[in-house]
Amino acid sequence: MDVANQLVAQGQFTVVKQPLGFIKVLQWIFAIFAFSTCGSYSGMFKMSVECKNRSDSDLGIEVEFEYPFRLHQVYFDAPTCKGGNRERQFLVGDYSSSAEFFVTIAVFSFLYSMAALATYCFMLEKYRENNKGARIDFVVTAVFAFMWLVSSCAWAKGLSDVKTATDPERVLTLIPACEERENLCKEVYDPKVSGLNTSVAFGFINLILWVGNLWFVFKETGWMAAFAGTYVPSQEKQPAPDSFGQGGYGQQDPYAGTQGGYQPEYGQQGGYNEDGGYNQGYDQQPTSYSNQM
Repeated sequence: MDVANQLVAQGQFTVVKQPLGFIKVLQWIFAIFAFSTCGSYSGMFKMSVECKNRSDSDLGIEVEFEYPFRLHQVYFDAPTCKGGNRERQFLVGDYSSSAEFFVTIAVFSFLYSMAALATYCFMLEKYRENNKGARIDFVVTAVFAFMWLVSSCAWAKGLSDVKTATDPERVLTLIPACEERENLCKEVYDPKVSGLNTSVAFGFINLILWVGNLWFVFKETGWMAAFAGTYVPSQEKQPAPDSFGQGGYGQQDPYAGTQGGYQPEYGQQGGYNEDGGYNQGYDQQPTSYSNQM
């Protein structure tokens, strides 16, 4: 209990309230729904074969099938309507590849979402250090988004084929006794595939979640700031050429640091020179206008 309390105390569970962590929780939950609805499925349908000789009839032929839908291994015994003999028939098709691929992606998504949540809660600083963790997370998220697209489409097609192969009316065509008009063959019970339909829906929901999560993980990578730094809008003022910096706008104003007007040096004492002129105590040259006068 002490270890658990320390982990809880060190965890940063506020990230779960943010889109980055909250979507990971949804991915974790819907991944469970996806592989549980598909991987735990088992179905059954029932048919009846009524022969001309009623003693040879079988009004309750039950056929059971389940994940991973290797239907070519599913068989049932049907009457031949000839002396009470029975003949073994097999269903058609092997749809295990698409079903197993879908469940595999769901299981790995569940595991990765759980690992990512643990990283967000307990190692968020290392995750954001140099953006390495975020960039790895972005690449893995993009891969899972693509895998969900492929697996969901493949399983949707596989489920359509499973429905066709387990249709009782179609299976009745495999029984030779049903080809004779004096024998009556009909379906009694259709298989319930609502759970499989739900698994396909969960697959595409997971696709939406993983694609949507790409944006929030992308913001953690730092690539957006890099792109913004290299982008220069066309309306931004360009720097002035070097020619303006020489003797132009870049030249320092020599009068910027002085006060305007005439500033005599009052610290020096004036006096009369030998010629009777008055010496003001500073060496100031007359202006060009006084020289002309």
